Amino acid sequence: MADVPAARSAVRVLAYLAAQAGPSPAVAVAQHLGLPRSTVYHLLTVLVDEGFVTHLPEEHRYGLGTASLALGSAYARQAPLARLARPVVARLVETTGESAHLAVLGGREVLYLVEQRAPGRPALVTDVDVRLPAHLTASGRAVLARLPAAQVRALFPAPSAFADRTGVGPQSLRALREVLREVRARGWATEDGEVSPGLASVAHAAVDHTGFPVAGIALTFASDAVPPARREELAGAVGRAAREVSRRLGARAATTPGDAGSTSRNPGSASADQGPTSRGPGSASRRRAQPRQSSGRPR
Repeated sequence: MADVPAARSAVRVLAYLAAQAGPSPAVAVAQHLGLPRSTVYHLLTVLVDEGFVTHLPEEHRYGLGTASLALGSAYARQAPLARLARPVVARLVETTGESAHLAVLGGREVLYLVEQRAPGRPALVTDVDVRLPAHLTASGRAVLARLPAAQVRALFPAPSAFADRTGVGPQSLRALREVLREVRARGWATEDGEVSPGLASVAHAAVDHTGFPVAGIALTFASDAVPPARREELAGAVGRAAREVSRRLGARAATTPGDAGSTSRNPGSASADQGPTSRGPGSASRRRAQPRQSSGRPR
């Protein structure tokens, strides 16, 4: 694959500035990236001219510009995650015969972006833009299990943060941590009757190029119709779908979820019970959708 050093360096400069809490001096950019100062100044000048970087002359610092903000807005507007995942989810339904969906974390809830129903399977009232408690859903647990402990703690700071639907499921941070430890040990997430009686789900997380969990992919089925051995088979199919979505998002092989014990590959989740640095309690999606009220058999 052809490499364009100048383009790669410009992208690295933008990525560095985006990761900082505030504007940075050019010297810090050069030192962190290992680039000559003259090169960094030239790159910053071009990026300032194009609006991707803002120069603060009085402070001798550089920060992101309005063109960078426009890129983020365009990402949300084009919905690439849903577009990339939709055909993968559709194939998952075709190969397993069960209903499948993809959801992203939004605060303490999951927001469904892709929903694919299987013929002849239990009716579900979930749909795109529906929100459900993350700690009760398999999709949410798959994502939460890969987050740093500090971020999980920030999302669920008190017992009042734990919504209840069926009287089953974790209702404290300690209980949730135990559920997430089981997810990491097993390699995939599950729930059974914790959102809707009689329905169960298995899920894996899809990650981006940094290994960060951006979404959960799940299959939902009738609890009494799927024995444990079949559930493991379904979990394997979901894992393969999650790997494909991760690959489409640019994930490297070392950060892509596997069929078993894969969550330990993520540096944040490997020590998730010891409180590593959090990326913040914000949403994995920038999408702002009005939640729909759901009842009955959501998953």
